[in-house]
Amino acid sequence: MDSVYKVIDVVGTSGTSWEEAARNAVETAGKSLEDLRVAEVVKLDMAIEKGKVVAYRARVNISFKYRS
Repeated sequence: MDSVYKVIDVVGTSGTSWEEAARNAVETAGKSLEDLRVAEVVKLDMAIEKGKVVAYRARVNISFKYRS
């Protein structure tokens, strides 16, 4: 049977690492969406204050299956 998937773009943040930021994005999205399939990190960046990194940010494309 054929399937259709929706892809959304979310941004997760962390004070510790990009990996944790990506995980936060996926796990938070998973609280509202069902049947998540694939997550792809598409951009990494950092927030800087007074010359110091204060947060890691990961932009993640997440796909989930449409229900029919």
